[in-house]
Amino acid sequence: MKIGLYFGSFNPIHVGHLIIANFALQTTNLDKIWFVVSPQNPLKLQSGLLDEYARLHLVKIALEGETKLQTSDIEFKLTKPSYTIDTLTYLKEKYPNYDFTIIIGSDSYQNIKNWKNWEALCANYDMVIYQRPNQEIDNTMQKNHIILKAPMLDISATLIRNLIQEKKSIRYLVTDVVKEEIEKCGYYRKKDEQLKKNT
Repeated sequence: MKIGLYFGSFNPIHVGHLIIANFALQTTNLDKIWFVVSPQNPLKLQSGLLDEYARLHLVKIALEGETKLQTSDIEFKLTKPSYTIDTLTYLKEKYPNYDFTIIIGSDSYQNIKNWKNWEALCANYDMVIYQRPNQEIDNTMQKNHIILKAPMLDISATLIRNLIQEKKSIRYLVTDVVKEEIEKCGYYRKKDEQLKKNT
């Protein structure tokens, strides 16, 4: 089985994430996509990051009812911060019959030389790279890396958090169930607030 691993903080998950994942399923040979929620990204600041269990919960409810999109908490079981190469090594040991492909944005791909063991990562794993607005990819790519011409929506989790802090609507930027959960729990209302766990 071919599994696409869509890594991210998902702070919070939004429709842009879902559009990219669905488009990848429709246009590549992937059988399923796992949304791998990262508790701690070594290249991102922790300030303003919602508790990992709350983010995981939002991803779960966003994907409820999906058969080919699912949530993964694999990095919750590993040492923090989360390094992609370590996660993949663990997954290959646990699922030796699965082929894993990394789904990555063009902005992250441009910075991949800052990743731990990036050369081994690029050489040993297929990558599906989706272009982000104003983030072009150069042509010196490896043959196991393909560019996904997915619809480009300039939606970011930062935009959503800012709208919430400004008491503006996030309707249509996230799924209805995610919007309702964010509002019910009061997530992201205060800037740089580390919220309590929602298990």
